[in-house]
Amino acid sequence: MTTVNWENDKLVCVQKGEKKNRGWTHWMEGDTLYLRLKAAVHYTVGSLCQHIAADCEKQITKQTIAAIAETAFRQCDIFAKDLEAFARHAKRNTVTVDDVKLTARRTTALHNYIQQKSEELALNNQELKEKRKKNAAKRKSKDMEAEEENEVED
Repeated sequence: MTTVNWENDKLVCVQKGEKKNRGWTHWMEGDTLYLRLKAAVHYTVGSLCQHIAADCEKQITKQTIAAIAETAFRQCDIFAKDLEAFARHAKRNTVTVDDVKLTARRTTALHNYIQQKSEELALNNQELKEKRKKNAAKRKSKDMEAEEENEVED
């Protein structure tokens, strides 16, 4: 298990049972992306917490930020596994919007937000399809006019 901690105002990633060497930890090459992602989540949570704390004129401890970041990271992992399982259950290799909606079904606010964004995307996709059809029709009519002009000139 990997944890991300604050030490001397620096973010340090430590794997359980691993000893640090001068503030650096040694990782296998395959873990680099995982650690970078985890550190990015931690940084983002820290930034959000700082903004919220400033707005509320409160202080949020580094341990609280680390706990929130760890919880968010684990929840993302659970979501990813659920999405993969839903797609696999439907005998697909691709995760669809319906899989995302199904994953968010237990959190009403999240489900409503995803439903709204899904409808917006569907509407935008429909508008793009209509524009493409109109442009294709215009190009086709221009091509036909050009052919007719060429036939008249010949």
